[in-house]
Order: sequence, then C-alpha cells, then structure tokens
Amino acid sequence: MAENNTAQAPEKKGKMKLIITVVVITLLAIGLSVAGTFWFLKDDTASAVEESSSEPAEPEFQPSVYSDIQKPLRTTVQAQGRQRYAQIYLSFEAKDAAALEGAEKHMPLILNQLNMLLGSTQFADLQTPEGRVALSKKMLEAVNKMLEQEGEPAIARVLFRNFVVQ
Repeated sequence: MAENNTAQAPEKKGKMKLIITVVVITLLAIGLSVAGTFWFLKDDTASAVEESSSEPAEPEFQPSVYSDIQKPLRTTVQAQGRQRYAQIYLSFEAKDAAALEGAEKHMPLILNQLNMLLGSTQFADLQTPEGRVALSKKMLEAVNKMLEQEGEPAIARVLFRNFVVQ
C-alpha cells in the first residue's frame, strides 16, 4: 500500500504541471491577441488621421444669430373687394452678426419694402401655411436684394414670430 501512495504523488505533480502549462499558454495567447489588436488599430488610426488631414475639413458648425424687429408690420390687404388687416412680428436669422448689423442699419428701407410686399399679397394667400411660407421667401429675397445693393452681407431667413390677419 505504501508503494501505491508514492506512485500517485508524482502523477499529481504531472497534472499540476499540465494545468500550469495550459494556463500559461492561454494567458500568452490572450496577451498576444490584445497586443496584435492594438498594433493593427494603431496603424488604422494613423492612416485615418493622414487621410483626414489630406482631405478638406468640413466647415465647423456656426450657430445662428437672430435679430427681432420690435415694431410689427401693419397693413391692409385686399380680400374680395374688402380691406382686411394684417400684422406680422418679424425676426431675421443670419450666420454672421455683420449681416444683422447691416439690416439694422438699413431698417427703414427694409421695413418700407416689406410693408409694400405685405400690402400687395392677397388675403387668401395669408390664410394658408403654403402662402405664409411663400411670403417669407419673398420677404427674404426682398431683404437680401436691398442688402446686396447696399453692400451688406445677406441674411439666412425671415421668421414670423406672430402672424395676425383679420
């Protein structure tokens, strides 16, 4: 019996060596896998940086700047032989503050043109969303045309803050 106990002891050492060897090989494989992944990703990142630096950069986001016109546009519009009343509070949107400063500088001229444009619009057009969008586009074209004539930068949009027709 004593001989059997001594014979079993070396077998346990052999199993322990096998377990340690498998664990070391597994850890080595994991380490090499992680190192290889970092090596490949490092090369891809470097080439992506080189490619992006050679291409023209996209323009940076510029927030819009707004200017409210404090006094509303008030005028009468024609509606089937009757005169109706329209009142619109406006704001201008631009990407450049210089455009709003130019619009402020020439505000009497702009308001006159916008009042004339609003007065020549039909009442039925002002009652539909499509008509209001069209009016906004016409106003934008009129304002930008005047700003261009005066040598000022253009604005981006004409916005309605309050729109009343009756």
